[in-house]
Amino acid sequence: MAAIENSKVTIVGAGSVGSSAAYAALIRGSARHVALYDIATAKVEAEVLDLAHGTQFTGSSDIIGGSDLSVVEGSQVVVITAGAKQNPGQTRIELAGVNARIMASMMPDLLSVAPDAVYVLVTNPCDVLTVLAQEQTGLPPERIFASGTVLDTSRLRWKLGKRAGVSTSSVHAYIVGEHGDTEFPLWSKATIGSVPILDWVTPAGDRMTTDELDQIAIDVRDAAYKVILGKGATNYAIGLSSARIIEAILNDEHAVMPVSPVLQDFHGVSGVALSVPSIVSAKGASPIRETPFDARELELFHASADALREVADSLRP
Repeated sequence: MAAIENSKVTIVGAGSVGSSAAYAALIRGSARHVALYDIATAKVEAEVLDLAHGTQFTGSSDIIGGSDLSVVEGSQVVVITAGAKQNPGQTRIELAGVNARIMASMMPDLLSVAPDAVYVLVTNPCDVLTVLAQEQTGLPPERIFASGTVLDTSRLRWKLGKRAGVSTSSVHAYIVGEHGDTEFPLWSKATIGSVPILDWVTPAGDRMTTDELDQIAIDVRDAAYKVILGKGATNYAIGLSSARIIEAILNDEHAVMPVSPVLQDFHGVSGVALSVPSIVSAKGASPIRETPFDARELELFHASADALREVADSLRP
């Protein structure tokens, strides 16, 4: 396949995350047409108007939107951010029940107007919602997946880059598993450039220790809670990471990203959506089965799968 001409993405949900995703997609030129859809008419129309007022400065992309489902028509990508937001002290899993009901009522309507789109779920808990939505819709697993740990991986690379004294793009490391409390880094294959992470000499002349890396992993895992406590929501970075996923699909990039599709016999895990390095293209997301895990990472991966399977099972009728 090739880059999609006259491309269109719809962001579902005009809250802080959805509006930030639309803003990021607009200023990055992620798609030729950006649409914002929400059932809250006054809110979505105000957000679209505010964005439209700045299109002189954003290149060739345009913005439309509203509360009529017709704004979704013709979308090659639909990014879902609608749902109850995560409150201070609340885990993503605690959001599961209410957002699962919202997703169940929303998906049939979206599919009726965008039946061929690739669907990207950002609403939390995104992994659990992806499993339930894929089961409900019957969409091929590659065409409906969660944004997963794309943002968590960016947080990790940012922290490691600061410590190592290199650009974020020179850090090669992934967060995998749940987008949430059971996520973990693949330290066994993490490098700075081509140098294994524990062998890298920092600007201070020292090397990172396993204890330090463990603390970095905790800081990354809990980063959203810190942001939510201070400002009520995370929105800018998730908006940017959503735009980056959109681009990988619409440009048929075959980019490797840690998104979260429903897995089938991936290191022994099936029927659960977890983030693993995947090839993201116009077809959607395909997990890279050859991704190596050491024994401890494999144990953590299965623990993450078990935790999410339990939540998903509790939400099925």
